[in-house]
Amino acid sequence: MASEPARPLGRRERSKQRVRDSIYASALTLFAEQGYERTTIDQIAEHADVARGTFFNYFQRKEDLVTAWAEARKRRLELCMEESMKSRNDDVTVHLERCMAALAEFNESEREITATMLQAWVKAGRPLLEEPYAGQVFADIIEAGRRRGEIASDIDPMRVGNILRDSYLGLLYRWSQNPGGRAPLHMDLREVLRVVLTGVLTHSEHGRGTLASQA
Repeated sequence: MASEPARPLGRRERSKQRVRDSIYASALTLFAEQGYERTTIDQIAEHADVARGTFFNYFQRKEDLVTAWAEARKRRLELCMEESMKSRNDDVTVHLERCMAALAEFNESEREITATMLQAWVKAGRPLLEEPYAGQVFADIIEAGRRRGEIASDIDPMRVGNILRDSYLGLLYRWSQNPGGRAPLHMDLREVLRVVLTGVLTHSEHGRGTLASQA
């Protein structure tokens, strides 16, 4: 059964959304300019031209802005991959490459705020508490490929999804802390994908190691 279209927002809801968006945008601007730790709620409210109490109508704590930033990233990735998965002619490799490219673009296009928000996200303990949405997005792609016979039937999609997600986060942390790094983020993410999909051993070495015999 098709879902009903979303009801258009009324004037009051639109006004509240504009205020929230203004507070959020002001916070990101200040975080990028002076850092997350040095930015206060009072400064955010002043920049957004709202009263301090208005801030708390939308965000209970400054840390909630970090959650909002992560949720915005989540929605962007999910929308991107929903569009990609509509193409039935593309194989699992193409969809995974699009996913990695989208993640790279999100971060490379907003490098300064990404580095700042990533530090705040880690300090707030979000990696330990969050729902691993990126892992689920990867897993869904792997599962679709498995159903089409492109992925081995004994592969656990969620396990592969989490491997890709953990690799992405590890690369993202290092990239954000090293502006003069060896390679752009999108290149490192493509290399991770290549290794996961094809392995690192030469063809003649496959199946000869202890890992293969113990699996």
